[in-house]
This record gives sequence, structure tokens and C-alpha cells, in this order.
Amino acid sequence: MSVRTRDDTPAALVRPIAAGRRRMAVRRRRRWHMVLLAVGVVVLGLAGYYLISLYQVWSTGRSDQTRPVDAIVVMGAAQYDGEPSPQLAARLDHVVELWPEGYAPLVVVTGGKRPEDRFTEAEASAAYLIERGVPADAIVMEDQSTNTDESLAGVSRLLEERGLDEVLIVTDPYHSLRSRIVAEDHGLKAWVSPTRTSVVDGAESFGRHLREAAGVALGRIIGFDNL
Repeated sequence: MSVRTRDDTPAALVRPIAAGRRRMAVRRRRRWHMVLLAVGVVVLGLAGYYLISLYQVWSTGRSDQTRPVDAIVVMGAAQYDGEPSPQLAARLDHVVELWPEGYAPLVVVTGGKRPEDRFTEAEASAAYLIERGVPADAIVMEDQSTNTDESLAGVSRLLEERGLDEVLIVTDPYHSLRSRIVAEDHGLKAWVSPTRTSVVDGAESFGRHLREAAGVALGRIIGFDNL
């Protein structure tokens, strides 16, 4: 009968070391697979969140929520020495269409000015509307703001002083959702009526929608006043 003895050859000593290394390699691969899976889930979640925001921006810009309110609010845009830019004029033209229908007794025009400007966006807007039949005493100016959040914060304060809070916001389609959300953040009951004659179209409009979706998605997380 043969007696089995311990194998002390170099090959026998190497086998346990090699097996241990293989087990460690398998564990490392599993950890990396888990990390990659987690990263993939996060990326897919963020992509889905962004696409939902993009759809909401797009669909809100194609809605029309016109109804009786306390005030129509025109979001400001560039003006050139008292003359509204084509983009701002398109927004104001939409207000000129709405005004005779009697949806609101007031129009709030918004937007301040750059240091070198002689006129604010609100002043340019008011003059434009008055020339087209909107009574001067029906126009309220918020003329200190430099962005959407400041504009709607100012509108909220002006209307609160009058005991009012329901607004119909007029702006470009791509800007409608963010404007409504920000207005609601400042305590307003807000609806939107986007202009249909915006000069922002084609590839530029597509790019604006993409950026607005990113802004809406991020603003909902960190707050629009922090954008």
C-alpha cells in the first residue's frame, strides 16, 4: 500500500497562491460590475428626468391657458434705445391681441436696463402698448429686474400691494414653463399664453428648448433663484 505524502514541490506551493489571485480578480470584477451598474442606473435616471423636463417645456410652450385673471404679465426682452427688439415686440403684439378681449384689467410690463441704456425694457414695452391702444393707466411697470426670477418676484410684490395674485404670463414658447414655475414659487397663481409670432424659431428655438429643459430640471432641485 502506498502512502500519500505532502507535495512540497514548487508547483504545489504556487497553486494556492494562483487560486487566491483568481478569487481576488473575480471579486474585483464583481465590484466593478456593481459600480458600472449603479452608474448606469444614475445616468438613465438623469436622462429620463431631463427628457421629462424637455417634454414639459415643449408641451407648455404649445398650450394656451388664456382665462380671466388679475393681470397679464409680459416677460421682458432686449430693447434698443426705447424700441422693443423683435423678440419683445412679438410678446407685446400678443398682449395687444389679448387686451380687447377683457381678460384682465391690468398689464404688467417687466425688465430693467443695462448701465449704458437710457430706457428700461419695461418703459419700452409700456410705450409700445400705449401706441397700440392699451390705456396708460392700465399698465404697471416692474423696471428693476435683470432676469426671470427677479422679474416675477417684483411682479408678485406689485400685485400683492393691490391684493391681486392671478396672472397670465406672455412670453416665448420655450420660456413659458420656467416663467410659470417661478411665478408660482413667488406666490402667484399663474397661467401662460405664449406668443405665436416669436422670432426665435428653427434651430435656435430647438437649442433654447434644450437649454430651458436643463434649467428647469436643475432649478427644481436647487431653486430657480440659484440658477
